[in-house]
Amino acid sequence: MKTYSILLSLLFMAMILGPVAMQAQDTKSKTEKVEIKTSAICDQCKERIEKNMAFEKGVTAVSLDSETKILTVEFKKGKTDKEKLKKAVSKIGYDADEVPADPKAYDRLPSCCKKDVAPH
Repeated sequence: MKTYSILLSLLFMAMILGPVAMQAQDTKSKTEKVEIKTSAICDQCKERIEKNMAFEKGVTAVSLDSETKILTVEFKKGKTDKEKLKKAVSKIGYDADEVPADPKAYDRLPSCCKKDVAPH
């Protein structure tokens, strides 16, 4: 009887925890993380890029390292890709790897966020 009770408890725990573990694995395999070198200068740039990129289709997480100017973006596979994300950064006014900043968007940036300004 005691063995039966233990087996029943284990079976119950497997039924409850199994789907949770499978869901965590599915989430990991359905997302991808990329790094993009930007022309960001200051904390205003960081805030602007992170805020705007968070609204891009499929993006689940965004973080810009102000020192290295590396933008890390996590996104759902099939919803977007690295090239689309680089283009989105460009449309905000910043260089993204080899993709230059959109000239009109760049002109709208505050003067402290222009490429030729010293980091501050």
